Amino acid sequence: MAKNKNELWEWTKALVIAVLLAAVIRYFLFAPIVVDGLSMMPTLHDQDRMIVNKFSYKIGEPERFDIIVFHAPENKDYIKRVIGLPGDKIEYKDDTLYVNGKAYEEPYLDEYKKQVIDGPLTEPFTLKEKIGQETVPEGHLFVMGDNRRFSKDSRHIGPVAMEEVLGDAGVIYWPIEDIRIVD
Repeated sequence: MAKNKNELWEWTKALVIAVLLAAVIRYFLFAPIVVDGLSMMPTLHDQDRMIVNKFSYKIGEPERFDIIVFHAPENKDYIKRVIGLPGDKIEYKDDTLYVNGKAYEEPYLDEYKKQVIDGPLTEPFTLKEKIGQETVPEGHLFVMGDNRRFSKDSRHIGPVAMEEVLGDAGVIYWPIEDIRIVD
């Protein structure tokens, strides 16, 4: 009888520890997310399943061109690409990104740029035109979807506060044929 009680106690402890460990990992380190919509095409597809690395932003700032998940104003989580960091001056002209006056290549857009025949993929704009400021405010990021013509991003919702960023979305785990690390 005592052996059965001891074994039950050990199983109960193991189960409680496993549940607590899973909760800590999901809340503080990694979480699953489902891509909802076409705003990150062709990089991400609607209903792709991804892992959000929450730990990466606890130790450092996001980098330009990272794909991040953040809380959007509509009480939804958005997945977008970081284009501008705090203090950056952002401009698009002739379908080219300029950050602080320097042109940047965006190879993840090449596939869509080839398909567009009726104008640029990304309409020309300056940060001043979109958010009313010359530079990305401190503590904020300027983000855009890869599907530039059909993305609700910082051009519409404004810069994203760093405290709204959940983490880096760098791994697709479903569907199986699409498993990969995303650039």
